[in-house]
Amino acid sequence: MTLTFHIRPANVHDVDAMLGLVQDLATYEKQPESARATPAMFRENIFEKKYAHALLAFDGTPEAPGIALGMALYFFNFSTWTGKPGLFLEDLYVSPDARNKGIGKALFAELGKIAQEKDCARLDWSVLKWNTPSIAFYEQTLKAKAMEEWMGMRLEEQGIENLQKFAIHAA
Repeated sequence: MTLTFHIRPANVHDVDAMLGLVQDLATYEKQPESARATPAMFRENIFEKKYAHALLAFDGTPEAPGIALGMALYFFNFSTWTGKPGLFLEDLYVSPDARNKGIGKALFAELGKIAQEKDCARLDWSVLKWNTPSIAFYEQTLKAKAMEEWMGMRLEEQGIENLQKFAIHAA
């Protein structure tokens, strides 16, 4: 049976659906306690300050939408080497019952269209090393290349705060 779905940009009324998908993603990635975003945070940071953007896949049609089946949350960065913007995919998630129905491919197609419209030189994302089904999809279906020479680095809130010890203070 074919799944009927459509994709559209998320809006502020989609915050609860987005957070539900984020919680599902965190559970899939074995870190449910790490998903601490609130509806207020999403409203402010995505829809008011526009730090990120999201695409949502819904079952049904635009005229008769059903539940949210998947999401791609992304933002723009800048490459000093290419002199152009890039699109960074922070999270892509498709509900387990909706996988292998073309939703992931369709979300990537929409991201590709946005990247082309914005003249992006790159579309980047990260994947957990143990997530072999996703890695296979990225490499085999999308023909994406793993960035073998690069290692992700991160500072979280306390680490960011600790950077202040390196600040130059005026005498």
